Amino acid sequence: MGIVGWLLLGLIAGAIAKAILPGDDPGGVIVTMLIGIAGAIVGGFIASALDIGDLDEFFDIGTWLIAIGGALLLLLLYRMFVGRRPAGGARGQTRV
Repeated sequence: MGIVGWLLLGLIAGAIAKAILPGDDPGGVIVTMLIGIAGAIVGGFIASALDIGDLDEFFDIGTWLIAIGGALLLLLLYRMFVGRRPAGGARGQTRV
């Protein structure tokens, strides 16, 4: 699968992950799309390392499940780490 296929797969996997885990994400739509692309790559690495699958074919259901699983994992981690930051600036000041 080429780079365009990876990008498209990641974008769609990120949108599906966002639909499965709705909510207000810090960062918005652009960050969610980037998380989807990175999640597809991470999911592929994890699946290859565990020898349970790979991201060979674009129209394979296993490819999609791996990419969506990776996007879900990264979206949860992103919410866990970035969602805890205070609303203020670098010095902890609150916005008015």
